[in-house]
Amino acid sequence: MYTGEDRQRQNGEVENEEPWRPPFIRDYGRIIHSASFRRLQGKTQVFPGHESDFFRNRLTHSLEVAQIAEGIADRLNYEYKEQLEGRFIDSRLCAAAALVHDIGHPPFGHNGERALDAKMKLYGGFEGNAQTLRILARLEKKATYKEPMGGDLRAGLNLCFRTLAAILKYDKEIPLERAKDAKLVKGYYKSEAAIVAEIKRKVLGEKAMPPQAKFKTLECAIMDIADDIAYSVYDLEDSLKAGFLTPATILATDEDLLDRVAKEVNDQLKDEIGETIDSSRVQATFVAVFSEIFDTEGNDTEGTEDVKPSLKVGDISNFITAIQASQALNADSAKRTKLSSELVHEFINGVELVVDDEFPALSKVALTKEIRIKVEVLKQYTYLSTIYSNRVKLGEYRGTELVTDIFNALEKKNGHLLMPDDVRKQVQDAGDDDALKARHICDFIAGMTDRYAVEFWARLRSDSAESIFKPI
Repeated sequence: MYTGEDRQRQNGEVENEEPWRPPFIRDYGRIIHSASFRRLQGKTQVFPGHESDFFRNRLTHSLEVAQIAEGIADRLNYEYKEQLEGRFIDSRLCAAAALVHDIGHPPFGHNGERALDAKMKLYGGFEGNAQTLRILARLEKKATYKEPMGGDLRAGLNLCFRTLAAILKYDKEIPLERAKDAKLVKGYYKSEAAIVAEIKRKVLGEKAMPPQAKFKTLECAIMDIADDIAYSVYDLEDSLKAGFLTPATILATDEDLLDRVAKEVNDQLKDEIGETIDSSRVQATFVAVFSEIFDTEGNDTEGTEDVKPSLKVGDISNFITAIQASQALNADSAKRTKLSSELVHEFINGVELVVDDEFPALSKVALTKEIRIKVEVLKQYTYLSTIYSNRVKLGEYRGTELVTDIFNALEKKNGHLLMPDDVRKQVQDAGDDDALKARHICDFIAGMTDRYAVEFWARLRSDSAESIFKPI
């Protein structure tokens, strides 16, 4: 499954590897100890961290995705050992990819991402996955090249090529410019194109990929599924804890929201499942998830299709029981944990593997059809009902304006004087290259935590800013 070239490092550095600490394990350690990984603790997942210590942030989310990815790999190694023929999947490599899958997210999540993209539209835009590669391969201050790679001496964490391949979700170079109304292309920046070309060459060897094929390694695909599982289960758990959702309100969702969820699910799965999901299928998914709160005994409705429903004593009893069970699930952390654990276990067991004997690194993994639908329904429902709620959106709106305001200040003449010394020097060294200046500013802002961005903005605008003696 892995070759010597997979384990080579970006800048060609040859290490004295201890036999108990192979290259991918070393990469895992480099990620854990990196500044960018630590900063994930200060970046919001769904609910702001200052609201409660219970809610997940980008760091705890990434740790959960890493555990799920490792679990998927371990299970596939066991269930598909005959097909793998001894070419076992490195589960720690899958975990390493999962740890950094969100490391490119700026402060305030997707709203911060949109704000930075708007400011970078003439210079290649801003995209979280592209920024992840840039951080690992360029911005982290661990290693350099002897000769510039793609015009840059920086080699980031100097990870193995197969580790870098495991975070390349989108095999496409992002254009430097695009039309005003054009959506951002997901992929990698032109500044890292030379690195991506080298990654492909090392992982694929001398073989050419089939026409129209996309470069996505097995470990990357496992990480992607693990991320979907974590989103679908744990964002729901956080929403239940916060009281934004209850089983009762989910099951009583109005038809408009069910239709919107169905549309999003169909948009995401249109090329995968070969069928259309409607609102009744969405509702049925949640009936299955929360089936324990139903007690339908004694409510025989056979032959009453044309009779207008009426509330009977037995119905009221069942209604009260269901509401009590719904409230208990919100209030009882043991019940929430049990539900989340069961869903994660079910979803991990729904992952299937298809081994590619010609290109083992590009072997495919996918969720079974029914599990894939269930995961997507949970994910899209939580996204539309919670993340799109007015209470969450109000906080995000502030983030968009704040990130834009910081960028506007830093891109002005002498704006670099407001930045830390190392970033200031990079902007100065860029000279008249406006694109490079903008990218350095973008890198600086993208690396901020939510709290640091608020503090930095306060130094620019607020009467109650941080002390002049606190470093920038």
